[in-house]
Amino acid sequence: MGITAAVVGSQFPELLHANPYGKPIGLQLYTLRDQLEKDVPGTIKHISAIGIHDVEIYSLYGKPAGEFSKILKDNGVTASSGHYLLPSIKENWDKQIEDAKVLGLQYMVLAILDEKDRGSFDDFKRLAELLNTTAENTKKAGIQFCYHNHNFEFKKYGDTTAYDYLLKTLDPKLVKFEMDCFWVTHAGQDPVEYFQKFPGRFPLLHIKDMKAKSVASQELDAKMGLFAPVGRGTIDWPRIFKAAREGGMEHYYIEQDYCEQSPLEAVKLSYDYLKGLKV
Repeated sequence: MGITAAVVGSQFPELLHANPYGKPIGLQLYTLRDQLEKDVPGTIKHISAIGIHDVEIYSLYGKPAGEFSKILKDNGVTASSGHYLLPSIKENWDKQIEDAKVLGLQYMVLAILDEKDRGSFDDFKRLAELLNTTAENTKKAGIQFCYHNHNFEFKKYGDTTAYDYLLKTLDPKLVKFEMDCFWVTHAGQDPVEYFQKFPGRFPLLHIKDMKAKSVASQELDAKMGLFAPVGRGTIDWPRIFKAAREGGMEHYYIEQDYCEQSPLEAVKLSYDYLKGLKV
């Protein structure tokens, strides 16, 4: 007698899903920055047609939060997260929180540090103090604050790295992490080991592939030729997604910094791979 889908679904519900764990396949809109600069409504309509209905915002492209939110809603798209730069945190965070509430964001993420803000270990110590305070204000608004990594956080400072220091120093109730699996891997580290060492700290993941295994680097070197659509590179995604639940994953977003094909084509390739990925 064969095993029915109902039996499988009752005992192992995740096996009925592609899209790892049945979660929506999201997109970091930075991937389509050039297209969005020219045509926000048309670009959002296109990603919705691909099948992507959750995004992480990178910019509003000069539009008020309410107008941008309406464009998303008109196309059946939600924004669960948004990226922000350090000057916004220091200078007008209250306004950013107001806009985030209009957009319906669940997460607000520090996207990247300028080179002048990460020149020494003391810079990261000062950053930790700032982010704990920032995250308190964010939490009061009902939004989770997160930190997004690149590879420069894995530079050694004595017996630690900036990334490990932040994970150990930032209040785990206030600051969580958006792990960029590409940059962790490119830095010579293992995302799975971090999920296991710091369970529950990584509700957000960036999913982008590495075209070919490269020499580990802790210096930011984003450029054409490093990146590939998800599933077309060398990163072991089934292994990462199997461990991601322990890390606390709630959302994941396709991102590709530079695309050798059209960015929309790259997004479609990544989406198709993730849609069929079972863990």
